[in-house]
Amino acid sequence: MCHQTVSLIARHLEENGIPTVVIGSAKDIVEYTAVARFVFTDFPLGNPAGLPGQAEMQKAIVAQALNLLQTATAPQTTEAAPFQWNGDPGWRAVYNRVTPENAEYLRQKGEARRRMMLAKKPQTN
Repeated sequence: MCHQTVSLIARHLEENGIPTVVIGSAKDIVEYTAVARFVFTDFPLGNPAGLPGQAEMQKAIVAQALNLLQTATAPQTTEAAPFQWNGDPGWRAVYNRVTPENAEYLRQKGEARRRMMLAKKPQTN
């Protein structure tokens, strides 16, 4: 869901007495909307709770958020999760980058995924 939407919903809930904590990766947007509590994950959009398939990382991030919900003593408290995307602090420089060297490989992977998704799609007559 959109970071701004989640943040505005969190603000509304807080104003009505329901404590919230937001986990997300769009730090500028979430902090601008002034949510009460925010766990920042420096990950690509769509992965706020951690790497796919990394249950221990995901549990740790959710536990951090629940802890922040209980322990924050000031408004607009932000904590950063202690993880990096694939353990690489420079992930942004290469994430989803298409280069002449990988363009054909990525095209083939995309075609294979499209074929797989098409095969899963229910056939209608």
